[in-house]
Amino acid sequence: MSINAIPAHVAVPSPPKPWILPTRGLTVFYGCAEMPRLSHYFLPHALIQGKNIVCLDGANRFDSLLIARFARQRGCEPSAFNERLRCARAFTCFQLTELLVRAPRLLESFPADFLIVTALPDLYFDEDVRDGDAFASFRCALLDLKRLAQLLPVAVFSGASPSLTPRRNFLPQLARQADCVWRFSVKEDHELAFAIEKPEQTRLAS
Repeated sequence: MSINAIPAHVAVPSPPKPWILPTRGLTVFYGCAEMPRLSHYFLPHALIQGKNIVCLDGANRFDSLLIARFARQRGCEPSAFNERLRCARAFTCFQLTELLVRAPRLLESFPADFLIVTALPDLYFDEDVRDGDAFASFRCALLDLKRLAQLLPVAVFSGASPSLTPRRNFLPQLARQADCVWRFSVKEDHELAFAIEKPEQTRLAS
């Protein structure tokens, strides 16, 4: 796996997991500012299997050139990957919530096997948005995520930092709703580390 696409000081290991998209429910990946960028590394395994993926990109980090590089590294034409991807961008929390609301209609026209969402709840920490509006929009987003996770596997990639604002509970709320939670971090030797905080088995056994 190439590491040229992320900051040079972060070394990406090559484990068998978790670089595979979840096959059911809602999974949250968080803990590292580069999570929206790292979401790209979860795509090749699914795309090479012919799966369709929809990305709701709140981080404005979707990189078609990186996707093309992944395709060529695997002996595929970039078009073979691109035709299986659809990306819709959001630049505010309200736009991201609206994309989640409209996602079922998008899935009707482009049947997807996976849904990826970036910068949730990151966008909802915007200081230009009043607390009341941010809370209302975030509640709607959680409801729609729950509905979508019943239709197809959903993976949320959050680069949010700890917050001392009244919105500090947004990420814990998202994690509580998730079926599985992975935490990523950068160690002192600049290698990327990860740990599963909420195994999927928790949901399956309940």
